[in-house]
Amino acid sequence: MATPLSDSPLSPLKTIAVVGLGTMGAGITEVLARAGREVVGIDISEAAAAQCVAALEASTARAVARDRLTEQERADVLARVRTATDLTAAADADLIIEVVPESYEIKQQILRELDGIVRPTAILATGTNALSVTRLAADSAHPERVLGLHFFNPAQAMKLIEVVSSVLTAPQAVAAVTDLALELGKEPVAVGDRPGFVADGLLFGYLNQAAAMYEARYASREDIDAAMRLGCGLPMGPLALLDLIGVDTARTVLEAMYAESRDRLHAPAPILKQLSEAGLTGRKAGRGFYTYEAAGSATVVPDALTPPKGGALTGGRPVRSVGVAGSGTMASGIAEVFAKAGYEVVLAARSAEKAQAAKARIGTSLSRSVDKGRLTAEAAARTLDLITATGSYDDFADVDLAVEAVAEDLAVKQQLFATLDKVCKPGAVLATTTSSLPVVACARATSRPQDVIGMHFFNPAPAMKLVEVVRTVLTAEDVHATVREVCGRIKKHAVDCGDRAGFIVNALLFPYLNNAIKMVQEHYATLDDIDAAMKLGGGYPMGPFELLDVVGLDVSLAIEKVLHREFRDPGLAPAPLLEHLVAAGCLGRKTGRGFREYARR
Repeated sequence: MATPLSDSPLSPLKTIAVVGLGTMGAGITEVLARAGREVVGIDISEAAAAQCVAALEASTARAVARDRLTEQERADVLARVRTATDLTAAADADLIIEVVPESYEIKQQILRELDGIVRPTAILATGTNALSVTRLAADSAHPERVLGLHFFNPAQAMKLIEVVSSVLTAPQAVAAVTDLALELGKEPVAVGDRPGFVADGLLFGYLNQAAAMYEARYASREDIDAAMRLGCGLPMGPLALLDLIGVDTARTVLEAMYAESRDRLHAPAPILKQLSEAGLTGRKAGRGFYTYEAAGSATVVPDALTPPKGGALTGGRPVRSVGVAGSGTMASGIAEVFAKAGYEVVLAARSAEKAQAAKARIGTSLSRSVDKGRLTAEAAARTLDLITATGSYDDFADVDLAVEAVAEDLAVKQQLFATLDKVCKPGAVLATTTSSLPVVACARATSRPQDVIGMHFFNPAPAMKLVEVVRTVLTAEDVHATVREVCGRIKKHAVDCGDRAGFIVNALLFPYLNNAIKMVQEHYATLDDIDAAMKLGGGYPMGPFELLDVVGLDVSLAIEKVLHREFRDPGLAPAPLLEHLVAAGCLGRKTGRGFREYARR
């Protein structure tokens, strides 16, 4: 028996019905109308339909005021949109996009009703980001014409559209909506049917871990969000993003993902259930992880959890001079940061030659800043004069703060801390820049563990604003206060966290990267599609595979192993593909080949 889609060729998708006129439906309606399509907006609520039209009028008025539309173009856009409260208004549509609440019952009912209303050649698209497209399609009289069309919020601004095929979807339906996406100025990514697809499949696991981290009181909501914005260049922190998405929506997506994967990383953090059932669903309710000025507002207002202004009550120790141990990129970058802030810096390495080479690297960096107009030649000269390069840690005798930035090897660091314990004066603060090793293990190598703390700078240190301040159970309060004060003086944003693997940033970042590798390993999506999805759909400055190749696959594998060993979660086990590439010597850009190949310099 012939299927409707094979009986006749598909007509161009000129008239499109949008079912559900909430935030996403209204955004999609605007995108389609601006692209010249006739749009029928359908919602059972007359108020929602009216609000959609009002939003379109306001948005196009702003576009006219900014000279992005003429008055005539605005009038044409508004004329192309009509609204209705009954599905029969979709009878002549070529494509129907439903964006109603994430519920199988609601979506299946709509698809069943549409089966009896629309033309045989009409395409039915679900905007779900959590439910099975296959299951929705199977309940339709014509499953071959059902597919997923996942826009991202706000639809007007976000370039990504995930085009989701089930095993039942007709190829010509996929081709038609892919062409439409391109005509809308979007970037379509073709994906198979599994909860979360590519972008949300990676994003929601990360968001869930951030919620669990907050629930465990490992770090404050403000510090978790600041860490991911400043440490990874993300446009929003994970908890603020959960509030924007809707805590209840996130819980629904994670439930669907966990039902399929049984991966503990996808099991919704209990706090998501608690907030959802209390009605604290995020911005739309006026309160979620944060409190907002009003329901629907983006303006955060102080509440009982907002940290007091003025910071720590305990006073810190005076710091006039700083010792930096190491000769690599991080050591020279950290020394540059302290010298720029006016500190006298002793830069010590295993030999005088290595220390001088590190100082020369700082000179080159300062010269680049002068060339770019960020620094005067006089300021650069003064900064370099503040740095004394030496081949002996004995020269740390008078420093007030010693910062180690040597190899990420616990035995090497412990040996150095034993040396610092001997040469540094009583009361000096001893800091490690480790990103993955236990700070307390460094502290225990000294006779003064109360003076030891973590100061995890990010690379490149002169440019990156974040420092993770890591207290052990033995760190003295005034030591913590000292480092917080120093971070302020060197113009870094300090976030507090405890002494456990990955701290904030790596503990949230690397499981996400590992899950991206698993997607490729399972042949679910390509490197290019995953990178595009996360940049266009998640606002990431780099796709996961671009980032892995920059960080180094060996470094990434080492961090994954540390996280897996610490938390004992099977979902954190390094992806075999990552282990195979490292074993083959494909370590990323530094070797010319990682997930991609690079031209040798």
